[in-house]
Amino acid sequence: MALENNLGLTSSADLAREEERISKKKAAQLFDRKLFDTFDVGTFAGLAEIHQYLFEDIFDFAGEIRTVNLAKGNFHFAPLMYLQAVLHNIDKMPQSTFDEIVEKYVEMNIAHPFREGNGRSTRIWLDHILKNEISKVVDWSKVDKEDYLLAMERSPIKDIEIKHILKAALTDEINSREVYMKGIDHSYYYEGYTTFKTEEL
Repeated sequence: MALENNLGLTSSADLAREEERISKKKAAQLFDRKLFDTFDVGTFAGLAEIHQYLFEDIFDFAGEIRTVNLAKGNFHFAPLMYLQAVLHNIDKMPQSTFDEIVEKYVEMNIAHPFREGNGRSTRIWLDHILKNEISKVVDWSKVDKEDYLLAMERSPIKDIEIKHILKAALTDEINSREVYMKGIDHSYYYEGYTTFKTEEL
């Protein structure tokens, strides 16, 4: 069954296709309309604005903190009861160097604040921080999908691998629409979420 959505779709496969199509279109609009200039850099508020813009046509919960606990495989993302505190702490994390920015990105991934669409919105958020703080962005076409996903899975324990992968893909073409769209077109979507009750933690 598909997540409840504004498109009236009941098939998960159909919803995934429409999500990808619409979120890519909206992501392009973010760049073309220079909307990033109006968003906070490196805060949950800024991430929520990105998420809302990408998914407002699809989900009622766009830009809103999830109301369920989430897991992927054996990994449980931040428990709902602590999520607000976790996001507050992430906001306060430093972001003046590449290492600090990736550490913040890893923590936001562990928080996984939204019911759906975390990977897409958080990667855009990462590039927004990199661009503003160190005048770099990730050329996602140079990042192998499987290497990235495995490194992200291991990053809560050891983040050296994801730092190495992302650092090797940095570019100073921060105003290039082509580089930006490579990131949007390159699929790294997290799939296979399960929800569970707090007492199952």
